[in-house]
Amino acid sequence: MPYTLQNQYLRVGIREQGAELTSLFDLTTQTEHLWQADPNVWPWHAPNLFPVVGGQTNDQLLIDGQTYPMKRHGFARTSVFTCTEASDTHAVFELRSSEATKQQFPYEFVFEISYTLDDRELEVKYRVKNPTSTNLFMSLGAHPAFNVPFAPDETYSDYYIEFADDEVLETSTLASSGLLSGDKQPVALDKRHLNLTPDLFDNDALVLLTLKSRSVTLRSHKNPHHIRLDFALFPYLGIWAKPGAPFVCIEPWLGVADTETKPRPIEGKQGIQRVTPRSAFVAHYTISVNE
Repeated sequence: MPYTLQNQYLRVGIREQGAELTSLFDLTTQTEHLWQADPNVWPWHAPNLFPVVGGQTNDQLLIDGQTYPMKRHGFARTSVFTCTEASDTHAVFELRSSEATKQQFPYEFVFEISYTLDDRELEVKYRVKNPTSTNLFMSLGAHPAFNVPFAPDETYSDYYIEFADDEVLETSTLASSGLLSGDKQPVALDKRHLNLTPDLFDNDALVLLTLKSRSVTLRSHKNPHHIRLDFALFPYLGIWAKPGAPFVCIEPWLGVADTETKPRPIEGKQGIQRVTPRSAFVAHYTISVNE
């Protein structure tokens, strides 16, 4: 069933599949800010990525000397979560390890995603619990897609992403396989602004692995309304849209796609987190919708 959070400023929709955000509606401006998952364009809203981010070599994970099948961005986005807590402005969703998940990821885990509304801000918090006496290795990330433009009298090219800090950006390019190619290309900025253009993503996502900023803002040259993402605990950022589509994904990541031609043990992958026995890993990011 779908779940709704609401305060005087925002209304948020969440579905049980993937504990995925499905709506971010500004009640003041009557604007839907989240991409509505047109199946003919891109059939997602804001998938949660777990236990990996990006593509894996040969679509496999290597764990304790054994290979396991693992598709790009993991299995959480297609798994059905259970809502364990819900109020007008807060909800918690939970995915527990099962015999099905252990066919791909042999660890026992509890993966919680919570959503909390506070004024014009939505906090998305991830918690990965390790209930066992051995280490758990994983990664996670977010993939929210925002409608661009916000207003019908604007165009995609009226928009830009503003970085909080001065940046000299380069993207780690992706091969056709979805794996990192090993090459890097400069990303042109206008001061701190990345201008959105129809051809910006012709070569796939921008994969930013050396970013200083931990906050970015999606803005228009013609409209003061804007959306800010704060992601202090996420070292990497992906920015992507399907070429020609009216949205942009701004993706805080803990991990990245593989580059190797053969699987590397999971504990040696870039961005992998170690969750020690009977402990939990916690990270969060926020989306602020501002007039």
